[in-house]
Amino acid sequence: MFGLKANRHLTRELEITPPTAEAGRNGIAIVACVKNESNYVEEWVRFHKAVGVRHFHLYDDASSDGTFDVLRRILTEEELTVVPWNLRMRDEESGELLNGQTVAFAHAILNFGGKYDRMAFIDVDEFLLPKKGRTLQEALRGSGGFPNISLPWHMFGHSGHVSRPAGPVCLAYTMRVADPLRQHLDASNFKCIVDPVEVTKVAVHHFQTRSHGDKTANDGGKSVTRKQRKAPAFYSAEFIQLNHYYAKSVQELKEKTERGWSFDGAVDKYRNKVATTIRYIEENVVEDRSMLEFISQYEIELNQDTATRL
Repeated sequence: MFGLKANRHLTRELEITPPTAEAGRNGIAIVACVKNESNYVEEWVRFHKAVGVRHFHLYDDASSDGTFDVLRRILTEEELTVVPWNLRMRDEESGELLNGQTVAFAHAILNFGGKYDRMAFIDVDEFLLPKKGRTLQEALRGSGGFPNISLPWHMFGHSGHVSRPAGPVCLAYTMRVADPLRQHLDASNFKCIVDPVEVTKVAVHHFQTRSHGDKTANDGGKSVTRKQRKAPAFYSAEFIQLNHYYAKSVQELKEKTERGWSFDGAVDKYRNKVATTIRYIEENVVEDRSMLEFISQYEIELNQDTATRL
């Protein structure tokens, strides 16, 4: 069961009763809300399958561009669960649009979490890059089994691309924000990998567990409270790096901004946020080729027809 936190952050945080671990639970699942990602989703799925993700629980926000036709072509029924998620509800008293992403994450844990050792909660423009080992399972050993791992965004900008470049996204973009934990509200945040049978509170960017409360660990096992995550001493990408291909090309960012965010009714606020975020990223970039090096080393296949060679 889950309950709403009754304040101005309506449904941005949900308290839940953790699910029961199923016999033989194993592996890592990814949970994501998806809407019209047919141009990008194949690369994202193939990469994460290659690094050991067992199952994808995808919440379909009324996609109309064939996204899930692509997914069903490359994933079996044992690898893909699709949940219709055209969630547009408002709180009657406040008029606030409910946060459909948080509700989806809570739903996934409660209904599917008992099957897995870990669940990762990311978006289709985010890639979980193992920095030590070939798979996420190997890379997660660095955290020492902590049930709530926070991975800082490594936000990538345009990398000089005005229009969409040919080839995979994760090979085309190599310029990212220099300091992932610098105090810029919209360019500094986290996504999480958790033990689902431990989770007692759910949000998009943070979780709580019954064994450690609001404490979370970085990929190297250093644990702090949620409010301490942005301290420089917490930063680590030694074992796993979360690459967030936020901007892509100038044209693609323009199209993204015009579409708006699925679970936010404040269109102007969203557009202003995107504009200030990309400006901040582009003014503070460093080159990061760790994804290219990983794909080259392990010859990861990112599309249907060819194995990528650098």
